[in-house]
Amino acid sequence: MRKISKQVGLEPASLSQFKRRNRQGNYSDLTVETRQDIRLACTIEQFYLCAYCCKQISGSSDDTMNEHVIARKTAPHKSLDYTNIVASCTTANQCDNAHGSQTLPLTPFDVECETDLDFKLSGRVVGLTDDAQKTIDVLHLDHRSLTEQRGQFVQALLLGSGIDPDDVIDDSDLIQMVIDDLAKPQDGRLEAFAPVVINVLRGWLR
Repeated sequence: MRKISKQVGLEPASLSQFKRRNRQGNYSDLTVETRQDIRLACTIEQFYLCAYCCKQISGSSDDTMNEHVIARKTAPHKSLDYTNIVASCTTANQCDNAHGSQTLPLTPFDVECETDLDFKLSGRVVGLTDDAQKTIDVLHLDHRSLTEQRGQFVQALLLGSGIDPDDVIDDSDLIQMVIDDLAKPQDGRLEAFAPVVINVLRGWLR
């Protein structure tokens, strides 16, 4: 995960207008257009990465969902709260599709989401706290196909940055330079799984 900083003032105008006109409204009442406005705003805010697994998303309904971090069933009063909505991939059995109404003890709004999930070169993820492990379990972030996909992207991004994953790297300046490069969006987008690679590299610096 990568920490997401939500700002109320950045919610789409169509959502703000709906809330002003419909004081008792809820998410189910939104038009398709307003839902798409929310989806695209969240996607741009997240640099086109899924809030949970960090795979690339487009912001269209084909591969992106408006995901309520605190589920609507649990907190119906937050269904129109932009600061509770993120963009998630639509992959079966993971992320939004796996979340349902379960509680997420560690969310993309928590700074610990970047430190309490420990990623390996293989793509495997380990929770360093009970909350982190529970979140992995709820979102199925250790799903076999996702783990394999992460591992492939980690290797490719490292090699593309001039780092051979098979070598023992002890050049902390080089590692930090690669981290800085991966953390910089290009044309408003981050590379798929870039936060995962950053997590791996930060582990090498510890």
